[in-house]
Amino acid sequence: MKILVDADSCPGKQIIEKAAKKYKIEVIMYCDLNHIIKSDYSTVKYADSGFQSVDMKIINEAHEGDIVITQDYGVATMALSRKAYAISPKGYIYDNENIEKLLFERHIASKVRRSGGRTSNPKKRKSEDDIRLYNNLIKLINKASK
Repeated sequence: MKILVDADSCPGKQIIEKAAKKYKIEVIMYCDLNHIIKSDYSTVKYADSGFQSVDMKIINEAHEGDIVITQDYGVATMALSRKAYAISPKGYIYDNENIEKLLFERHIASKVRRSGGRTSNPKKRKSEDDIRLYNNLIKLINKASK
C-alpha cells in the first residue's frame, strides 16, 4: 500500500505525511512542472504541464489497496475502478455509493456555468477539515491493511 497525492492544489500535505509516518507508509506526491514541492518524507514526482497529465500519472501508478488523495472526482472514480481507496484533501471518503452523485452534481454545475449562470465557490479550509482528513486517512489505512 502507498498513498498517492494529487499535490498541485492539495492543502494538508503535512497531515498526510503525519498519518503515513505513523504507519510507515510510502507517500508519493504528484505535481506538474509549474509547481515546486519539497518534502523530507514523501517522494515527489513531476508530470508535464499538459491537461490532466498529473491525473493520468497518478492513475497509471495506482494499484488495488493504494490510497489516492484528490479533489478531482474523475481521478477518484478511476482510482475506485482500480480498487484503490480515494479521499479528498478535506477528508471526505469517496466510494462507489457517493461518487456518481458527486459526478452528476459536477456535471449540472458545469452546465449552469456554460449557460452563463453562477455556482458557489469552494468553502475555505477549516480546522475541522484537517481533523477529518487525518481521522479518515487513518481509517482508510487500517481498512487497506486488512
